[in-house]
Amino acid sequence: MVYLLFAYRIKRREISLDTDTFLFYPAWAMIGVIVGGRIGYALFYNFSYYSSHPLEIILPFDFSNGFRFVGLSGMSYHGGLIGLVLVTIYFCHRYKINFWQFGDWLCTAAPLGYMFGRLGNFINGELWGRVTTAAWGMYFPLDKTQSLRHPSQLYEALFEGLFLFCVLWLTRKRNPFDGFMIGLYIFGYGLVRFIIEYFREPDAQLGFVLGFNTMGQILCTLMMLTGIVIIFWRRQASTRRK
Repeated sequence: MVYLLFAYRIKRREISLDTDTFLFYPAWAMIGVIVGGRIGYALFYNFSYYSSHPLEIILPFDFSNGFRFVGLSGMSYHGGLIGLVLVTIYFCHRYKINFWQFGDWLCTAAPLGYMFGRLGNFINGELWGRVTTAAWGMYFPLDKTQSLRHPSQLYEALFEGLFLFCVLWLTRKRNPFDGFMIGLYIFGYGLVRFIIEYFREPDAQLGFVLGFNTMGQILCTLMMLTGIVIIFWRRQASTRRK
């Protein structure tokens, strides 16, 4: 979906980027998201366990009771974002692309991909919400308590995905300086995710952090601050060049 939106904007001459060059980027991005997401989960959400079992971060096997494949469970969005930023910086350096411009183009399209990812979480019956008495509450087969819960995956699909995409897509032609869309995306996602975390069930192994906050909310607070810093920083840099 992100590629199709890039191709659309290139065709309309909104983006000065060669389509063939962009073809290399999705593979880089996938590696960054997977590696970053996995390491981020180990650091942010289950550090006490993985610090004692570091190999299990990358090995999808269980040796405690024989030898069996168990897969890799647990990914962090924030870790994936950090991994994506790092590989994007390297990609832009290698192909001599302006990172801030490329980041602005990427952030405009990225939220639509999250929408489909969260819909996948909903279909798989994972990452469900907190217990509720709301009329639209749902039961999830994998929930051992069989409690009525918020379908928080749908909230995320709607607001982290479709809503944020619409805001960024409609703003793209009014981008005042390079890096603005990056800052707006980081702040916007952090804000929306922070609110939705009140409806999402905290990770069982971690629970609440610093009172009634979740780890996701702490990381989203850092995202919002980072987004604000980027906007002011890039605005000042743009003003100095003028």
